[in-house]
Amino acid sequence: MSPTIRCLQAEDAALYRPLRLRALTEDPAAYLTSADEFAARSLADIAGQLTPSKTAFTLGAFAGAELVGIATLARAERPKQRHRAEVMGVYMAPGARGQGAAASLLGELIRQARQLPGLDVLGLSVTDTQLAARTLYGKLGFTVWGVQPDALRQAGIPLTELHLQLTL
Repeated sequence: MSPTIRCLQAEDAALYRPLRLRALTEDPAAYLTSADEFAARSLADIAGQLTPSKTAFTLGAFAGAELVGIATLARAERPKQRHRAEVMGVYMAPGARGQGAAASLLGELIRQARQLPGLDVLGLSVTDTQLAARTLYGKLGFTVWGVQPDALRQAGIPLTELHLQLTL
């Protein structure tokens, strides 16, 4: 069954918080934010982050009433960069993987991005350890434009980050 995908709102913070914390806990090498940093944030702060704006929104994938996937788009605000947006915080709960839910979620994010006037490029970063994510991004048309060795360190271990983009 295909997930229901919709833009998350402030009132979804109580659903979003445990899923985001799960992502940061299960795969800390995949995210810039640590689980401890996120756990320290208030529900009100998270609700504020989820409120869609002219420059950012978060989509959620639902299996029934359960939030199983998330992805955020953040558009650059400075005039010389307004043609760009970053895809970040992508996560799919293990039980929803391998069923096309992540492709549906990101496909909808790309569809909505294409509707934004003047937005021409989507970028994202992924650590080289994230093979499934890298494969999905490639299938969606993202291409690698740069490689940054030692971009992040997880438990003292250097991680290489790949920078990808999709021309809309």
